[in-house]
Amino acid sequence: MTVERARELRHKATDPERRLWAILRVFSERGYHFRRQQQIGPYYADFACMHAQLIIEADGETHTSAAGRDHDRVRDDYLHARGFRVLRFWNNEITENAEGVFTIIEQTLATVPALTPSLDPSPQGGGRRKSRKALRDLAIRTGD
Repeated sequence: MTVERARELRHKATDPERRLWAILRVFSERGYHFRRQQQIGPYYADFACMHAQLIIEADGETHTSAAGRDHDRVRDDYLHARGFRVLRFWNNEITENAEGVFTIIEQTLATVPALTPSLDPSPQGGGRRKSRKALRDLAIRTGD
C-alpha cells in the first residue's frame, strides 16, 4: 500500500472510523498523538499512537469470517512481536457505546509512562470532566 492508498483510505473512512477518530482526538489534549492509516511493516493500522505503542482497529463485517479472523490473528501476532498492543472494537460498539470505547482506551493509555509533563492533569483539574464533555459534544454532533 502506498502513501496515496493510505490517504484514500482516510478519505473513505466509514462512519464508525470517523467516530473513533473523533474519540481519539480527545486524547491529543493529553499528549497522545494518534495517526490514521499508519504503516507498520507490511500492515496499515486504522489508528496508531506510536509513543504508547497502541494500535486501535475498527472492525466491521469482513473480520467475522474465518479468513478475516485468521488474517487478524497473523497481523496482531506481527504487531505484538514488535511491542504494540492492539485494541479492536466492533463498528457497532463504536456507534452505540462511544463512552465505553473511550473508557477502555483511557484505561489502556493510563498504563503508558508519561512522555512529557503535559500528560499530567492540569493544575486546574477537570481533565476527565473535559473529556466527558467532549464525548457528549461528539454525541450531539453525530446525532446520538
